[in-house]
Amino acid sequence: MPEQSRLAEIIPPVQSNNLPAVTYYPPIPLQQDFEPEAPSVPLSHYLWVLRRHLWEMIAFVTTCVLVTAVVSARLQPIYESTATVDVDRQAPSEVVGQDSTRSSAPNDADQFLATQVKLIQSDGVLRPVAEQFHLLDREGQLKRMSPEKAQETAQAPVTLSRLKVTRPPNTYLLLISYRSPDPGLAADVANAIANSYLAHTYDIRIRSSASLSTFMEKQLDELRAKMEKSGLALAQFEKDLDVINPEEKTNILSSRLLQLNTEYTTAQAERVQKEAAWNAMKSGSLEAVQVSSQGQDLAKLSDSLNQARQRFALVKATYGSTHPEYRKAASELAEVERQFESTRNNIAERIAVEYREALNREQMLQKTVAETKAEWDRVNSRSFEYQQLKREADADKTLYDELIRKIREADINAGFQNNNIRIADVARPPLGPVFPNIKLNLILAFLFSTLLAVGAALLQDTLDTTLRDPKEASRFLGTDVIGTMPVDRLAAQLPRAAAPVTAAAIVPKPPQGGKGKNYYRSTSDFEEAVRTIRNTILLSDFEGRLRSIVITSAAPSEGKTTIAAHLAIANADRGKKTLIVDGDLRRPSLHTKFGITPREGLSNVLTGEMQWQDVVLPVEGKPNLSVLPAGLGSHRAADLIGPRLATLLDEFAKEYDLVILDSPPLLGFAECLQMATAADGVLIISRAGETRRGAVAEVISVLNRLRANIIGVVLNQVSQNTSSDGYSSYGYYNYGHYHKSE
Repeated sequence: MPEQSRLAEIIPPVQSNNLPAVTYYPPIPLQQDFEPEAPSVPLSHYLWVLRRHLWEMIAFVTTCVLVTAVVSARLQPIYESTATVDVDRQAPSEVVGQDSTRSSAPNDADQFLATQVKLIQSDGVLRPVAEQFHLLDREGQLKRMSPEKAQETAQAPVTLSRLKVTRPPNTYLLLISYRSPDPGLAADVANAIANSYLAHTYDIRIRSSASLSTFMEKQLDELRAKMEKSGLALAQFEKDLDVINPEEKTNILSSRLLQLNTEYTTAQAERVQKEAAWNAMKSGSLEAVQVSSQGQDLAKLSDSLNQARQRFALVKATYGSTHPEYRKAASELAEVERQFESTRNNIAERIAVEYREALNREQMLQKTVAETKAEWDRVNSRSFEYQQLKREADADKTLYDELIRKIREADINAGFQNNNIRIADVARPPLGPVFPNIKLNLILAFLFSTLLAVGAALLQDTLDTTLRDPKEASRFLGTDVIGTMPVDRLAAQLPRAAAPVTAAAIVPKPPQGGKGKNYYRSTSDFEEAVRTIRNTILLSDFEGRLRSIVITSAAPSEGKTTIAAHLAIANADRGKKTLIVDGDLRRPSLHTKFGITPREGLSNVLTGEMQWQDVVLPVEGKPNLSVLPAGLGSHRAADLIGPRLATLLDEFAKEYDLVILDSPPLLGFAECLQMATAADGVLIISRAGETRRGAVAEVISVLNRLRANIIGVVLNQVSQNTSSDGYSSYGYYNYGHYHKSE
């Protein structure tokens, strides 16, 4: 199989040290510009940051805690004593009067207690206590003041900075606390403030009652004179009216007038009825006479008359006018007619008499009603004036009596010190100080210093824009990080000039008989990292097009020359002819790595002074490795890299399997751009923890615009302090772990 044979050719057989397989990251060449992606930071990264700064954080927290302990121990202890005041909202505030039975509304408890708290902190309560115990001097409010300023401060409202008045939730208690270095003084001041508060409330009540009594006594004389004047006016009005109580007389006249109006109305109705009967009688209507009160007798006579007429008519038809029956019937008829007319006339006379009597009665009642109404109007009009005078007199008397009662109540209540505000618990000297609380201070110092240390560590990591972590660099730069190089100061050291030019001059071997853990860990990690990068580059080149590689960086001193030398040695160790070219014509340093001091080199080849075969030097102990030094640097030679380098690379490819060019930093040097376009691939070296992400991103952007083949990025000088996982992949490659049998 061609691919298997190529893999066997690239990867040398596993030796007896049983080194573990090395993972690689195949590069993905970029064909266009990219925009850096803001990487999402995993939680493990923050944990690594904390582990990285663990000892610094521990030192900072320990220092803060120790400083807090020392400062707290040196602070003067402060004692706090508390007096408890009970406020009974149900107790009456007075002995007599309306307030003696009235209790305060429960919905104003918060406002009332807040008022009492402000009252305790008022100057009227605190000044006597401050003067008694010289609290302004003790609290240092008068220190470092001129006498004039101290006097002004003493005259200003007293405020005590060490006083604290609180109210426990859902209670009617007020806690008066005072702090002082002297526990006895703290208790005395708290009790004195509580007593001063009670005395102040009592003085307020006394002054209020006294001022109220003085005011009411001044008004008492005026009310007495006014009451006497209104009483005299009422008596004079009763005398002029000739009645004792006009209201009673008005009521009598009102009842009489109502009765007369009723009788007058009845008389009018009777008169109308009598008048109607009289008018009907005058018209001669028999029916009108019959409906009168005497109409019953007249109706009987009318029936008798009708019967007599019927009987007379029958006799007249039977007998003649001379017949006795005829004369008898005629005589009876005449008698009945005479009685009927007589009765009718009598009834008419009686109807007329009744009509005249009803008319006279109506007229008399009308006159009486008019007189009674006139008298009622006269009395009623004077009654309003009387009522006004009486109301004024009564009001003056009531106000006078009320004022007398209030004055007596005020005199009684002024001497009553109510017990709705009382001291429930007196303050006592405390056993221990409340400040400083060393335990609490240490806990707070530990918590805040820990938070500050963690925040500082995370902030420092956030502000750090260098490349450190391979995964983060890959996400941010948009290209692959094909490997990481651990910290190896021994590999970076320059050999002495007299030392032989061997591979051991670049990668020192362990000392004779020495098996130090740290030493073997460093050299083994570095060698394995170089092999990993070599295999990653070669295994990703399936078509075999990588015959020349440019190794560059964004800035100087990032380790590209050292990595180029080790990468060339690693490729030569697998039996492939390798040429390493020092392309840094401005500051060449590759020759120092191999301990040579040539005078000729690439600059002479570019200017045409010499052939490249004449300046290529073999490396002692590495038959497959050759070095083409830079020679004497010159600007003219640097300008000739562009037109000559492509031809030289083609010539190198005929004799060497791989050509490695150690170029100058890409940013700021033009020849590096020409090398990148002429070579088959570009490998970018960055120093972990020092190279800025923006600089490497700019290098990648420039190479993408030039359509150069970017193999990937190598992070150099990676350690546990610079990367969260870059160094861990090499941490177990140490001789102490895999060479226990040696």
